Amino acid sequence: MLDNKEEKKSTGRSLIGWLLYLLVIIGLAYLIVTFVGQRTKVSGPSMQNTLHNGDNLIVDKLSYRFHDPERYDIIVFPIKFEENTFYIKRIIGLPGETVQVKDGYTYINGKKLTSDIYGKEVMDEPGIAEEPVKLGKDEYFVLGDNRNDSTDSRDPDVGVLKKRDLMGKAWLRIYPFNKFGLLRHK
Repeated sequence: MLDNKEEKKSTGRSLIGWLLYLLVIIGLAYLIVTFVGQRTKVSGPSMQNTLHNGDNLIVDKLSYRFHDPERYDIIVFPIKFEENTFYIKRIIGLPGETVQVKDGYTYINGKKLTSDIYGKEVMDEPGIAEEPVKLGKDEYFVLGDNRNDSTDSRDPDVGVLKKRDLMGKAWLRIYPFNKFGLLRHK
């Protein structure tokens, strides 16, 4: 039978063990959210029909540390003027390319982008891409899939993005549950 002192020591050790366990869990959660992945929620129609208002996504924050973004990746980046608010768009123009919107269609280096199966509608407004936009060595041009209802690189408030601006790649839809799965990027 344990005496009162030994029982208190045992309880104290158990409490310290649980506190250390909680600190480790909190630390791991912080590292994962900061460097590996983060949940975000789609707000608005700019990525329809790929993503819809209310969809919950997991953003992969790690992969762009090892490779460059690719055309048609769905990326997440912060809105310049609103804290903790993000845009979700698709990469269309890559570093070194020239992007232009003519007659409602996207042109890359003077050639019509015919492989773009995501933005099927003819764009009403070319925005800053009415004139050719030459992307620097670390710049990307993004568009929403719902081209006529999207604030994207055509808007001077968004403009072209640098790689450092990208929070990550939208990777997995976790809600609604009936649409759970990996997101299509190619």
